[in-house]
Amino acid sequence: MDTNNIHWSALWVFIFFFVLVTVMGFWASKWQAGPKHKGAHLDEWGLGGRNFGTWITWFLVGGDFYTAYTVIAVPALVYAVGAYGFFALPYTILVYPIVFVIMPKLWHAAHKAGHVTAADVVWGRYKSRPLEFAIALTGVVATMPYIALQLIGMEVVIKALGLTGELPLLAAFVILALYTYSAGLRAPALIAFVKDLMIYIVVLAAVIIVPAKLGGYGAVFSSARDAFAAKGGATGLTLKPTQFLPFATLALGSAMAAFMYPHTLTGIFAAKDANTIRKNAVFLPAYTVLLGLIALLGFMAYAAGIKVQTNNDVVPALFNGLFPGWFAGFAFAAIAIGALVPAAVMSIGASNLFTRNFWKPYVNPNINPEGEAKVAKIVSLVVKFGALIFILFLPTKFALDLQLLGGVWILQTFPALVFGLFVGWFGARALLCGWAVGIVGGSWMAFADGIKPVHTFVVGGDSYTMYTGLIALALNIVVAVIANLVLGKGSQPALKQ
Repeated sequence: MDTNNIHWSALWVFIFFFVLVTVMGFWASKWQAGPKHKGAHLDEWGLGGRNFGTWITWFLVGGDFYTAYTVIAVPALVYAVGAYGFFALPYTILVYPIVFVIMPKLWHAAHKAGHVTAADVVWGRYKSRPLEFAIALTGVVATMPYIALQLIGMEVVIKALGLTGELPLLAAFVILALYTYSAGLRAPALIAFVKDLMIYIVVLAAVIIVPAKLGGYGAVFSSARDAFAAKGGATGLTLKPTQFLPFATLALGSAMAAFMYPHTLTGIFAAKDANTIRKNAVFLPAYTVLLGLIALLGFMAYAAGIKVQTNNDVVPALFNGLFPGWFAGFAFAAIAIGALVPAAVMSIGASNLFTRNFWKPYVNPNINPEGEAKVAKIVSLVVKFGALIFILFLPTKFALDLQLLGGVWILQTFPALVFGLFVGWFGARALLCGWAVGIVGGSWMAFADGIKPVHTFVVGGDSYTMYTGLIALALNIVVAVIANLVLGKGSQPALKQ
């Protein structure tokens, strides 16, 4: 490691805050702990005792929904393509009406029967092991590259500090693994308070100070407009007409998929009541305002004359170039902590799925709740280790590609998980057929398009480009309807909960 390139003031500030949240992570095992006899229960470790109120849930769900990779990737996409990168804003507006309508009913179903995962809810509704297995497998597979992306976000800011090699990332991984093992969901829930406060400070300072240094927002937008004009193509400060449909469908499909992921559902299931979820659906759009401000950093990079080898380096390069070392270190710590919170929740969500929907039905049907907690703790370590191996030995492009596929895949769980909350018409076999066609069809389109999130098809000489996941979901639903008409509900009809 070349110590001459290390930004020492930034590094010491970074280390201070990283140590602070590490201490908080280990102490969290005592925070809002349940009765001693329940301490080893999966509800305690994996869902924080199902006792999180409005503010804790707000910080937790915001913390695992707005991730470190979001802070890195959204400005990077805006820097690369302009207005098209802002699809994340309508997406994170559309998602909350969906949360308000659907998630309280899902919480009631889970709370009433003691369900821990989405696949538990599906099993409780349809009594179909194949459908349960399909939903659980989709959740685990879709989550793995998402965890890897959080570590990539951490890797980017560690590199911006001037550190090289794999040791710093390994150290951060070990810390994350140990306090998640020790405290479960309480660790990221507690750390989310610090993470969100730091991110708000960083972003508000950036959107005020950076434009002031660069001549105001007029100069920022002018520089970005000139840069996009030089690039040509589909880039620009406004959408091109051909981008309207893909932009809209990408926002809608992403919103429908967002709370199908195990980590976002874990935050929902950990809430103490359904009203807590409704309140959060009202309050969480405050994060969307923050996201819009974060996206503007992509435009500011042009006004600052930032040149980077990869788009993911835009935000760290901007902070290193325009802020004193101590504040850059604070910003990098906020982003790195912003990786720890979702990575912890994602690994917990995946381990809950493995334990409840793989291990319990197929390996040890008689396992008790304490045994479930032990298995889940070990699996959470394995999941994080797998994500670490992924980014250390494979090009990071593959993590991003698989995460794009993960969005297509997780959206195919929507019918099985959501439809049964409102109607009893669909049977398990029909939903499984729809899921299979959606997964295969969505994967085929994505690979045919070079793992891009949108697919173009031609009708009557006119071409239409739409979000691949939404096309696959339409196939999923059509096949499920047809299969239900042909097969009926099957020997085990949907049950009321």
